[in-house]
Amino acid sequence: MGSVGYAYLKQQLHLSAFGPERAAALAPVTRITRTADAVLVPPHAAPGSEPLEHLLFALKHEGIDLQLLAQSLRAIPASMMQQAVRAAPSGKYIRLACYLWEAFNRQTLEDLPPIAGPTVPLFDTRHYITGPGQRDSKWRVSFNGLGSLRYCTTVRRTKKLESLLAYDILGKARAFLDGLGAAATDRALSWAYLHETESSFAIERETPSVSKAEAFVALLRQAYQPRPLDEDYLVELQNAVLTNPLDKAASYRQQQNWLRGPLRGAAGITYLPPPPAWVPELMDELLAFINTAPKQIDPLVSAAVASFGFVFIHPFMDGNGRLSRFLFHYALCQSGAMPNGMLLPVSVAMKRNEEGYLKALQSYSLPMRQRWDVRWIADDEYDLRYRADDTLCRFWDATACVEFGLEMARQALEKDLREETEFLARYDRIYKAVNERFDIRGNDLTVLVLSCLQNNGKVSNNRRRQYAATVPEAAFDAIEEAWRDATE
Repeated sequence: MGSVGYAYLKQQLHLSAFGPERAAALAPVTRITRTADAVLVPPHAAPGSEPLEHLLFALKHEGIDLQLLAQSLRAIPASMMQQAVRAAPSGKYIRLACYLWEAFNRQTLEDLPPIAGPTVPLFDTRHYITGPGQRDSKWRVSFNGLGSLRYCTTVRRTKKLESLLAYDILGKARAFLDGLGAAATDRALSWAYLHETESSFAIERETPSVSKAEAFVALLRQAYQPRPLDEDYLVELQNAVLTNPLDKAASYRQQQNWLRGPLRGAAGITYLPPPPAWVPELMDELLAFINTAPKQIDPLVSAAVASFGFVFIHPFMDGNGRLSRFLFHYALCQSGAMPNGMLLPVSVAMKRNEEGYLKALQSYSLPMRQRWDVRWIADDEYDLRYRADDTLCRFWDATACVEFGLEMARQALEKDLREETEFLARYDRIYKAVNERFDIRGNDLTVLVLSCLQNNGKVSNNRRRQYAATVPEAAFDAIEEAWRDATE
């Protein structure tokens, strides 16, 4: 089958962009048919051999792929664009193409007829999560992407994502905490802050010291402060999450870094972020998004884009993982959709779903790794050569990352916060019931109640023997009875 649209452009123009989400190809069908992984095109509906024809087909039938559009439009001469727009000055897709051609080539198309037609959004709101529109009067096009034409993520409205958005995770979280009462809320959030910290470190295969844990909790609590992100603030945050003074940054990185797996040599390098010269501008664009998007689009969508976008740029030599998870909370806190002090322990859910976390990261990191030539020289010395352009760092599909981020937020609420709150409520009931009947030391009773809760309602024979000298035998049975009552 012959390739069509984006797939044709990638093949014929030898583009380094990632492949399209669903490749279009000629097929023995009577009309254009979309399947789970392809767009089937009958021969009579296929474009000709010119790249612009395939680009216009892709805009109409395949949606927006900014990587492929940017690289393709840089290869199409201005004269061809002018000729096409003269033939159809009100055409929706040629106007979109010309608008993008000027942006990506940083040139202006001249000697044009009057442009007509209603204003058309770049991203179809039926198929994509979109931002507020910015109208271009010349081409009568509204840019409504997540970011700008210098850095923009794409989030497709998949069935999974639509279901998670409809679930109203933040609304349910507010209602859940409102129903707890002040004392129970304080205890639940204290647990959330502590375990969010421990899990964020555990994802990095590290156990935080008391001082490290306290510093990260303090960091999470300051996420509500109305301070916009910039390089200086991020440097402060990076310094706060690291204790080794040699790892603390004074600015964004000035050298190439990489992530490594267990294999030796070049095969052990699993991801290389953008070259250091590109980092300042990429970070400026990402921070512009983070500083505005949480109040403009769904806060959880902006939080996921912020978190994964940051870790893909990897602007520091160390501390990027923890900062990326902090930015998830920062975006939620800055949105105004959560009461001050509220926290969803998403890192707890991420730690429990590490395979899914890795899969979301690899949706971008694996194809990006393929654009680097890596030659191992000796020890920790490599020859690194990037075989693509900056469009791969500026435009990326965040759908898998956003789906994962929202699912982790849902689990953080429905599993982690709810289960811990129910655990604490059962603990209170059991402790109170037994304490009213028996005079037992507080520490001893706490240990026994926790042991019973963690042992599915049983006080083990070992615990009975351990506390036989200080706890009446009947009290052990009373704890188990109170557990049954609390559980029912």
